[in-house]
Amino acid sequence: MQSPVTPVRKAPLWLLVMVTIAGTMAMHMFIPALPDAARHFGASSGQMQQTITVYILGLALGQLIYGPMSDALGRRPLLLVGLCLYTVASLAAFLAPSANMLIGARLIQALGGCAGLALGRAIARDTATPETAVGSLALLNLMMMIGPGIAPSIGSGLDALFGWRIIFAVLALMGALTAIGVWRLLPETGHPTGKLNWRTVRNDYRTLLGSPQFLGFAIGGGSATTSMYAFIAAAPFIFIEQLHTSKAQLGIYLGVLMAGMAAGNALARQLIKRWPLERLILGGNMLSLGCAAALVVLTLLQLINVPAVVTLMLLFTLGSGMTSPAALSKALGVHSDLTGSAAGVYGFSQMAVGGLCTLGASLGSSPALSAFAVLLIACVVGQLGFRSALRMKPASSA
Repeated sequence: MQSPVTPVRKAPLWLLVMVTIAGTMAMHMFIPALPDAARHFGASSGQMQQTITVYILGLALGQLIYGPMSDALGRRPLLLVGLCLYTVASLAAFLAPSANMLIGARLIQALGGCAGLALGRAIARDTATPETAVGSLALLNLMMMIGPGIAPSIGSGLDALFGWRIIFAVLALMGALTAIGVWRLLPETGHPTGKLNWRTVRNDYRTLLGSPQFLGFAIGGGSATTSMYAFIAAAPFIFIEQLHTSKAQLGIYLGVLMAGMAAGNALARQLIKRWPLERLILGGNMLSLGCAAALVVLTLLQLINVPAVVTLMLLFTLGSGMTSPAALSKALGVHSDLTGSAAGVYGFSQMAVGGLCTLGASLGSSPALSAFAVLLIACVVGQLGFRSALRMKPASSA
């Protein structure tokens, strides 16, 4: 009888936290400095919001690449490549002579930073027993929420003291230190095959993308959750330029929104004991939809103010937090034999929808109206996608 397989040597949990939050910190730290960077380059608010759009799209693309490649080539080398790319791109953003160069550097930065997002949780699973994996993954997920919550405050402080460019110098230092930590302390935790079978990957993705039910949950999940990136990208122009708040206050307001998302997740864990997933998905998204509609009406009537925006967006993210885990669970259950690939495609769809929403929010002359209209449209699309998917039977049970 064979002895049970023991997990490989553990990676330090603090290092996995650093690896995991690097990608999301880079997106949110720069947000409060968008108006200053726009003035420096003489760029429009829409053009500077593209630095967020391309970053999100880079994160989306990376989710499809790093997973299959790490199975074939190993977690450690792919993570080191990603962190080095992230560090170099952060330095390029620090030195960017124009808005277009900054946008290009942000895309490369995202492709590098996505390595930690894609591989951090995989490494935690590799190095833990089934009994201890849940605790490690729960901590990483918590850090992924806390990181974006505190990042705007850190970014606004750095911008106020030293100017917007210093944010990218700090991110480059963070990337370099994390890469050194991975080089010295992280063993290879996977079991690389040495062969990258793109045909299998392509077939798995084709199956998922050809499933109307999976697409309904994936597009609905993205529309209900990462659509809020449209507001996050527009927030500096709404709060600072339209509502005349300070950068420090902006950081606090964005942190409150992350708290709303976390509270929605916690509420979902309690409600699932009494509610079916279908009710949780549709109910949470309807809460977000109602808040988005109210924000559009207030903006059209020129009645928006800080308390109204913060309160309604807090309720919006609460609804998103309720919807998110239920939508993911339903999406992964459509093809239960393709859970790994489904998670990658679901992550891609979330980031792709988020990127499209930030692009939509950059259009028009009113950042507030553009952002809130995008949120409303996204919630309507999400509700339609969910209702369509919930009417179908899972392919795995057919």
